[in-house]
Amino acid sequence: MAPRQWTVGVLAFALLVLTGCSDLQGTDGKQYVAGEGQIVTFDPEDRGAPVQARGEAVDGGELDLADYRGRVVIANVWWSGCGPCRKELPLLAGVAQEVGEDAALLGINVREVGVDNSRSFLREVGVDLPSFYDPGSEVLLAFSPETSPTAIPSTAVLDRDGRLAALVTGELRSPVTLRDVVDDIAAETGAASHG
Repeated sequence: MAPRQWTVGVLAFALLVLTGCSDLQGTDGKQYVAGEGQIVTFDPEDRGAPVQARGEAVDGGELDLADYRGRVVIANVWWSGCGPCRKELPLLAGVAQEVGEDAALLGINVREVGVDNSRSFLREVGVDLPSFYDPGSEVLLAFSPETSPTAIPSTAVLDRDGRLAALVTGELRSPVTLRDVVDDIAAETGAASHG
């Protein structure tokens, strides 16, 4: 996959993935690995295979990314102990709402000691977010090692075919750029199943 642009934040993110610093060790006392909020996008011809992920949902049901094919998916990695996640989730919900039926916002909840913490956190931030309950990061393993959204928070944007089209490593500072990226991905033509 060849990104349109590499930023310092994305290169730092790649180093974190390669060195295995995405766990609680080596984070200088933080309870998460933070990114810089940089967005990298991938041209349609450079995107890999659709991300295949299925698993338990925070609400007790089950989620399957395949059920969202045909829509742009904004998949946010979050944790109830992550302060930036608390600020970011309402921004992401706003982007998804503005894009409307063309997009779906999903969460990937990692590192929780129990699903009750996840549910309580979502109630506190006031965001209705269907989320994978992924304390063992099995859903994250469905992304390729080079583009796995392992910083917390991170946001992966999947195109209508479920392929990784954009990645935000770290907290989203403003919804404007992400909204533009999601709009562009939603407007793409020539997708295999929507062409």
